[in-house]
Amino acid sequence: MPAAITPKLDPGSAFFGLQRLDGKVAYVPGGTGGLGEAISWGLAESGARVVVGGVEADKAANIAAALRAHGHDAAGVVFDASSVKDIGRSVDAVCDLYGGCDILVNCVGIFREEALLDVTEATYDQVLAINLKAGMFLGQAVARRQVASGVFGKHVHLLSVRSALGLRGKGYSAYCSSKGGLLMLVRQHASELAPHGINVNGVAPTFVLTEMIGHVLQDPEFQRDVIGRIPLGRLAHPKDIVGPVHFFCSKAADFVTGQVLYVDGGLTACQ
Repeated sequence: MPAAITPKLDPGSAFFGLQRLDGKVAYVPGGTGGLGEAISWGLAESGARVVVGGVEADKAANIAAALRAHGHDAAGVVFDASSVKDIGRSVDAVCDLYGGCDILVNCVGIFREEALLDVTEATYDQVLAINLKAGMFLGQAVARRQVASGVFGKHVHLLSVRSALGLRGKGYSAYCSSKGGLLMLVRQHASELAPHGINVNGVAPTFVLTEMIGHVLQDPEFQRDVIGRIPLGRLAHPKDIVGPVHFFCSKAADFVTGQVLYVDGGLTACQ
């Protein structure tokens, strides 16, 4: 009789703690934004020690203080996402504070709208520097520390459905190309870091109810058009993104890398 192929599982331990992040150090650059703040809370509620990164010292400090007031271990770090040197310094600060970095959740991003015929070099360079270049060097800085210390880590980058879809009637050249580039960065980083036990994935939402989509809410016709193309019939709430990000950060996603999860109410299923 041949040996069984299916591994035996101990139901008492095989599934224990799959969703927990107890003791893990999570760095959330861009954690001062509406989406980043929600993700920081979600990670902290699962037991992670969270470092909130942002360009505004007061915002980072206030969010970290609020997390600590609820019994979580949290700190803030200030950095300039347009500076590779400062990105590296911020990662060093996280590792100096907590002895390492297990999880990177890159929430850094900006939006600038300019019609194709009017796009300026300055605006295009600014968007790519923050949305794409920063993701490259945040991933590199964290990976260097993880590889050096032998840590099996998790990287999650926040993309957008615009990494795969253009948008009619809007000047999204810079934004779409930056997010499309980040999608390929996820796949390449996943390929290179897999031998080191580091998983790299992306979460790509549709429009999320944060300050960044003020331009959508100010245009009722455009808002109706967007919602009309989303099968679930609404825009995303920040908490809708927290669960998918948490999944990629947890042991439940140990065999998932190089993937992008579209959190879009079904938009990309029918476009």
